[in-house]
Amino acid sequence: MTTNTTGTSTDTVTATGTFTFSHWDEKPVAGADGGARIAHAAVTNDFTGAIEATGTSCEYTLAYIDETTGAFVGYEFIDGTLDGRRGSFVLEQRGSFGADGTITCALTVQPGSGAGELTGLGGTGAFTARHGETTVPYTIAYAIG
Repeated sequence: MTTNTTGTSTDTVTATGTFTFSHWDEKPVAGADGGARIAHAAVTNDFTGAIEATGTSCEYTLAYIDETTGAFVGYEFIDGTLDGRRGSFVLEQRGSFGADGTITCALTVQPGSGAGELTGLGGTGAFTARHGETTVPYTIAYAIG
């Protein structure tokens, strides 16, 4: 679903959809189990809704404070369509996860990463998920210009 604020091509559009984790491979980098540690995760997602893309490539670095609490940063390469425009872009993800299982994440389109019909893409968004959920809703506000 998309909402255009004023109807011109450079206006901000709010888009929604879901993504599904199709693969998650996490490996420890440093630290101790149960305590502070760093891990790396290679993730593959499938997007539906405003973003249509399968088999995206996402790389996360996770900083655990303990077994259930921490923060992460990642970059995801998306090659597909955004509201019917074909191209690719890189999405930066920065978030945290808490003991209650809530995961919050801010999304930013990496400036200059848009290609194809998505050249000039910029935007920000977010998602909130629960630990164990494989399908997650997202929102992104973007402009192409």
